[in-house]
Amino acid sequence: MPNAIDMRDGGVRVAPAQRTFIAAWAVVSILKIVVATQLPLFVDEAFYWQEGQHLAWAYSDLPGLTAWLIRLGVEIAGNNHFGVRLPFLLMGAALPWMMVGIVRREFGEGRAPWLAGLATLLLPLAGTLGIMALPDVPMALATVLCIDAGTRLLRRVDHGSAVVLALGLAIGALSHYRFIAVIGVGVIALALLPSGRRALRDPRVWVAIAFGAAAWVPLLAWNLENAEAGLRFQLVERHPWSLHASGLGFIPLQALFVTPLMFAALVVAGWRASRPSNPEVVRLFGLLGGLVVLGFFVLGFFADTERVSFHWPLPGYLALIALVPAVLAGWPRWLRRVTWILAGAGLAAVFAYYIAVSIPSLRAHSAAWKWYPSNFAGWDVLADAVGEELAELPEGTRVVADNFKIGAELGFRMDDARIAVLDHPLNRFHGRAPQLQLWGLETAGRRDWGAGPVLLVVGATDVPYHSLLRRYHQLCAQVGPLPPPRVLNVDHGSQRFLLFALDGDVAADAPCVTPAMAWVDTPVSGAAVELPFNVEGWAFKDGVGLSRVEVLLDGVVVAEAEYGLENPGVAGYWEISTDPSHPRVGFRATIEAADVPGAGRRWRGLRLHGKDGSVEEWREQPVIIE
Repeated sequence: MPNAIDMRDGGVRVAPAQRTFIAAWAVVSILKIVVATQLPLFVDEAFYWQEGQHLAWAYSDLPGLTAWLIRLGVEIAGNNHFGVRLPFLLMGAALPWMMVGIVRREFGEGRAPWLAGLATLLLPLAGTLGIMALPDVPMALATVLCIDAGTRLLRRVDHGSAVVLALGLAIGALSHYRFIAVIGVGVIALALLPSGRRALRDPRVWVAIAFGAAAWVPLLAWNLENAEAGLRFQLVERHPWSLHASGLGFIPLQALFVTPLMFAALVVAGWRASRPSNPEVVRLFGLLGGLVVLGFFVLGFFADTERVSFHWPLPGYLALIALVPAVLAGWPRWLRRVTWILAGAGLAAVFAYYIAVSIPSLRAHSAAWKWYPSNFAGWDVLADAVGEELAELPEGTRVVADNFKIGAELGFRMDDARIAVLDHPLNRFHGRAPQLQLWGLETAGRRDWGAGPVLLVVGATDVPYHSLLRRYHQLCAQVGPLPPPRVLNVDHGSQRFLLFALDGDVAADAPCVTPAMAWVDTPVSGAAVELPFNVEGWAFKDGVGLSRVEVLLDGVVVAEAEYGLENPGVAGYWEISTDPSHPRVGFRATIEAADVPGAGRRWRGLRLHGKDGSVEEWREQPVIIE
């Protein structure tokens, strides 16, 4: 394996590489626009939209730039998916061309600039930037600007390079807390190179650094005014800061999202670029990229494992991509082709995922999967149902959301950024509670609402099932007894909402009546069964109990279960349950051949009848009837 990287390619076969890049960029850009107009807003995007409707210098979860850009896009193109994502699409489209320009300037004309641009375009983490309005997009733009400035500074320090550096540092500071890692690595990389140390002694560089540092002032001021809530969440509360083995999954996960051979090329590029025999600019690319990726790899053994973090090393990959053409040049032709094919296939797979999420019929097929995209699903159905309920309720009925996800998504679709939100574990888990409090949108419950009617919208799948009953009882404490809900089962109930029409009258001593709870023990989800087969499980409804349980296949009643069988283990597990029927909450039903329209995959559900007259359909699960 060579010890150094040779970026010279002699200008051979430039035109095919250039044409390939331009054609691929055009195709990917069109696809991104189409997908961005159809893909439902991710819950974080919806909350950033809400922040954009409450313009401020900084917010509890982020600096201000993401919200400002969304507000700009909405003002230009309207309050729709395309408007929200427009500025991010433009930035994502610019990144590959910026990479072409950097590599061309540093290593000369030839195939390398166009291949580096193509690698930026096909890398799934980079090629899909802009489809969603997320802070990673301006942060990637800031990273490339800083890379551009760093390479200029190695050659000479001038006002132009200082301005580019200042712009990159400012955009990064206004994008995300994580940009601190890019700044730290950049200073270290320059300090390790003679020309970099020369640049760091120039006053113009420090003026640029001071300008970038000033961009952090709004975020720091917000934290000083709010008991460091944002810093505590990002640096302390969301991370366990104890050694765990999850970091071992970094390499296979990154190989999956970067594609295996492209990941190998990036690793090789970083390794070779670290050799002292390389030109300083090559070493700078290697140091910037290698230290960022290695740093996040080490952090993976101590940091947050519950939220998405696979995209964190992207700034490092953007630096290493400049060296990929030289690495691939030393590989056999067949291996280079496979590398590009796999990268393209990886990008196509991500696009296919977004397209599938955008099509309700395709998304519904994934309802029983562990990776069901709940954060994209059901918001249009929910908004329509809320509109229908409000049309039937008294004028002036107030909408209150169970948590920040529902509040933001409903707010976007109803063009109302002032929907109140109950105190909920999710608000704190995602660092949004302080911001809701600042906006005056977090409500303690009925005592804040007065006597007017309220439509309460609850996400029944937004908490783990083992915590759901406790959450229902917390709702009773916040709003009083819960009336029979309107149940929305989106994608067979994988996304489940409950709509409660609350009036102003509350009896002080009224019992807590919760939505029904149920479980099917047999057959399990996805099981293959032969006719006839039994359906067995349990169900209860705190406060009043259940009178009947019906079994459904594909939404059609196929049997009425025998309800009231003894199952003392249910009360033992749900210790706080107040269903008066305990322990007689079990049920059993037999599904006969005559009741089933045919073999194949069927969705088995339950219809639960409460003694208070409520009727609730439970989440459906697939069974394979043979």
